[in-house]
Amino acid sequence: MKMKAAILRETGASRPYAVSQPVRIEQIDLDAPREGELLVKIAGAGLCHSDLSVINGNRARPMPLLLGHEGSGEVVEVGVGVRDIRPGDPVVFQFSASCGRCANCLGGRPQLCDTHNEARAKGHLMAGGSRLRDADGHEVAHQSGVSCFAEYAVLDRGSVVRVDDDVSLAEAAIFGCAVMTGVGAVLNTARIRAGDSVACVGLGGVGMNGLLGARLAGAETIIAVDVNPDRLGLARQLGATHTVDASEPDHVQQILDLSNGGVDHAFEFAGSVAATETCYRSIRRGGEVLIVGLAPNRSLFSFDPGEIVNSEKSIRGSYMGSCVPVRDIPRHIELYRQGRLPVDRLIDRSIDFDGINDGFDRLSDGLAIRQILEPHMA
Repeated sequence: MKMKAAILRETGASRPYAVSQPVRIEQIDLDAPREGELLVKIAGAGLCHSDLSVINGNRARPMPLLLGHEGSGEVVEVGVGVRDIRPGDPVVFQFSASCGRCANCLGGRPQLCDTHNEARAKGHLMAGGSRLRDADGHEVAHQSGVSCFAEYAVLDRGSVVRVDDDVSLAEAAIFGCAVMTGVGAVLNTARIRAGDSVACVGLGGVGMNGLLGARLAGAETIIAVDVNPDRLGLARQLGATHTVDASEPDHVQQILDLSNGGVDHAFEFAGSVAATETCYRSIRRGGEVLIVGLAPNRSLFSFDPGEIVNSEKSIRGSYMGSCVPVRDIPRHIELYRQGRLPVDRLIDRSIDFDGINDGFDRLSDGLAIRQILEPHMA
């Protein structure tokens, strides 16, 4: 079938993107789903910093690339062998499908599926190859097996989670990345306990969800850290007990003072080495740094190994919030329904295809937390 899609052919375009137009809306061909795959009509797709990091060249991906990894939609067609999902079912995407057979899947860590990771590096689905072709017949890569900046998508069955019929589907896109990654990092990776002290460094969509997760878990001290005063203000409204301006020279000392010598858990949500350094300097003896944001390729962070030993500090990564999506996405949606996870407050606006490049300008400039592309917007 033919459809409209947002294609990135080169990285590193000059700003503003509204002028340079790195993301082009093209008419492309989408193949039918193969065995174990689905065709989904896209309802909503979130503009995320992970997309931006591909556009600006910080993260390498195969080109040309159909962007978009955080989304939702309605199943239109199922491939051979798919029996638990039907046409008409509402689904939320997750950007690391699991094969169920590799060592990580069998070990209970489906977000680290080796089979999907190998396919994603090539821009392919797990059955092999791409289902996307441009007007000249050339292959277009899938982003993280999703590519939801389009009218439709073909995905692996393992890339979708069925949700309840009454969910507001376009808004539900945010549960596929920002919520899962941020809330999951706090609840699943760090497993913080009631009374713990937490610093959330970087208050984008994932960082704000991390803050919400810390509040949900009962953290006693929640220190929100960013350079954007508007985001610090929103963080206070969402449950931060303290806020710190990261542009201030003594911001680390402020965190230490507010936490009586250092926090138990410092979460790096900004995707930068500077933020990681802030986190490391802000934890107490026995504390831990959780790196959640994706820093540019080949970034390096250094530390004193002796201090790691003497202070029993730890540094860990958290990918996709260590989530089991089929378990956690429905849980997060239920918490939202109960008013305990007000993620709707993070959605700034809906846009159509024409607003994508301007949307990434706004995201890059810190003027938006989450914008939702609605490809079928009238």
